[in-house]
Amino acid sequence: MLDTQIHRPVGDVGNQETFPFPVIYKKVKGASISRVVKTGEAELIGPFVQAAKELEKDGVKAITTSCGFLAIFQKEIQKQLAVPFFSSSLLQIPMASITAGEPVGIITASKSSLTSAHFKGVDALCHHTVIQGMDEMPAFYGAIIQEKIALDEKAAAEEMKQVTAAFVAKNPELKAIILECTNMPPYKTHLREVTDLPIYDITTLVNYLHLTI
Repeated sequence: MLDTQIHRPVGDVGNQETFPFPVIYKKVKGASISRVVKTGEAELIGPFVQAAKELEKDGVKAITTSCGFLAIFQKEIQKQLAVPFFSSSLLQIPMASITAGEPVGIITASKSSLTSAHFKGVDALCHHTVIQGMDEMPAFYGAIIQEKIALDEKAAAEEMKQVTAAFVAKNPELKAIILECTNMPPYKTHLREVTDLPIYDITTLVNYLHLTI
């Protein structure tokens, strides 16, 4: 878990009630939104590996994170662990491509911070993706990325719905959508009001992998 104080409603990866099986959490001290999303500091790999190894000792069968931007460190962290590690919902880009087709739409918390390095980290550079950010949405961005305001779930849901509707209208060729941000799944039911495209997120990935372990 990133070192944040964000409210995490049911549906968020950081809420135990999101999953129908036991989950445990460990916060990585110093892993702020700024250091992970804005600057992607490689110095954080060590602390994340240490936290993951502690979870391994606790007996977990697989490990994920609370931020899709950690895709950039997928390979560096995974190779140091003994259990499956999946950093980001972006790992589902190849699966969405082969099962639903391309282009695959990516809705991210911060388009300005999502780079080719993140796609390279999960071997997804070769796939046709279209990116849409929440950068201009004050309720979502102000709470999740800037951490300047409390999360207003109703307002965030309306913003997610608005952004998704505009995204699919502008890109009618989209075949699937992936929600990069782990704070987005609580609003998926609202997205269903404006699109029937397949929607992948961190919870679909966690639930899928839970069936394999």
